[in-house]
Amino acid sequence: MSWTDILTGIGMVLVIEGLVYALAPSLVERLLEALREMPLDARRNLGLATLVTGIIFLWIAN
Repeated sequence: MSWTDILTGIGMVLVIEGLVYALAPSLVERLLEALREMPLDARRNLGLATLVTGIIFLWIAN
């Protein structure tokens, strides 16, 4: 893995997040509000599930 791969991955994440904010800003506000209402443990578990899913995707891609 090189710096080019890392920068490409970060760039892709930023493009996708930028599209979400540009195309559906009200949806982002509702999602953030829903996150605020979630208990801390649920947010932590959601983050861990997202992390594991990302690792699995990377493992499959390689």
